[in-house]
Amino acid sequence: MSSERVGPPPTVRVSADGARALRHLRPWVWRKDILEPPDAPGGSVVAVADPRGQPAGQALWAARSPLALRLLTRRPPSEERVDTGWFRARMEASIARRALIGREALRLVHGESDGLPGLFVDRYRDRLVLQTLAEGMDARKEALAAALVELTGAVQVVCRDDGSGRDFEQVPRESRVLVGAADTEVEWREGESLFRTDLLRDMKTGAFLDQAENHLRAGELGRGRALDAFSYHGGFALALAPRCESVLALEQDPVAAARLAENVRRNGRRNVEAREANAFDVLHQLDREGERFDTVVLDPPGLAKRKEGPRTALRAYRELNVRALRLLRPGGLLVTCSCSGKVKPPDFEEMLLGAADDVRRPIQILERRGPAADHPVLGGLPETEYLKAFFIRPL
Repeated sequence: MSSERVGPPPTVRVSADGARALRHLRPWVWRKDILEPPDAPGGSVVAVADPRGQPAGQALWAARSPLALRLLTRRPPSEERVDTGWFRARMEASIARRALIGREALRLVHGESDGLPGLFVDRYRDRLVLQTLAEGMDARKEALAAALVELTGAVQVVCRDDGSGRDFEQVPRESRVLVGAADTEVEWREGESLFRTDLLRDMKTGAFLDQAENHLRAGELGRGRALDAFSYHGGFALALAPRCESVLALEQDPVAAARLAENVRRNGRRNVEAREANAFDVLHQLDREGERFDTVVLDPPGLAKRKEGPRTALRAYRELNVRALRLLRPGGLLVTCSCSGKVKPPDFEEMLLGAADDVRRPIQILERRGPAADHPVLGGLPETEYLKAFFIRPL
């Protein structure tokens, strides 16, 4: 950002299909729709023109990614200058939109949904975690971090550019502290529960903040004997604990399971059992032994990673939900989630109906939910509607 280009940005010419996508609220242009690439390095801000040379906005140019352009603004350079101040103003506006969200940990910038494609920023009290999933944002991360410190007063900014999305963009993975001390452990509250996480080493940016509102809603509705099958650090389990008689929390990853047990102890929840185990195996075993629960939560990791993934993932989701429905007492609560972006909400609901049919139990769909309000969905970009959370009552 400190080395922004002086003068008008170079121009990239796109196909009629590419220009049409931009004009109909689609913020991406794929490489197949590039007619003339710009004379600019990857990460540059470029002006976009249609086949006739008419302006179609300004975008971040990626030199290697299959996704060649990520739209920044539909205004041409003559009407809007995209420079250091522009990025700062966009981040400031994004932060301001979260002003009424009172959680200690939340997302401040959510990529395309906040008009900052490929940039994600999470806040944990006075610490920030930054992710850049586009070459243009990656090139600016140091300056973005400095601006975020000025805007928020954060004492630390951690870079978590270690996800698989970086491979798609063909930029290297890395994790490091950009600003502040080397110690990346932090404590924060979600509702009544206190969590501790390592911003540099734990999954995602340390926690699954997109599920925060679903954790709390499950805590409001859950009752009796509960099972949290993919617990990670205990978001659902600890939210359920105040109203449930007992909670069995399962987590297969050893590091996450240890953190889960630590968080259970930290909150003094003696009615929560943290167990390191494979949820698929335990669900089958519990059913075989005739165990029954009043509340079951399924929040597995993404199961559709490759192009052929959705069909395979839906089979796995159906197996999980069949087992969960078999374990539930009549009138109980099933909270079942999917973070697989390739599995669309209608397909997930159809899978649930199939699982209900398999066990011959009608179900009431109490709520269809998505990510927390700090993770907004961008209209016209269904990829941002990745998280599904259904609250179901079997009869």
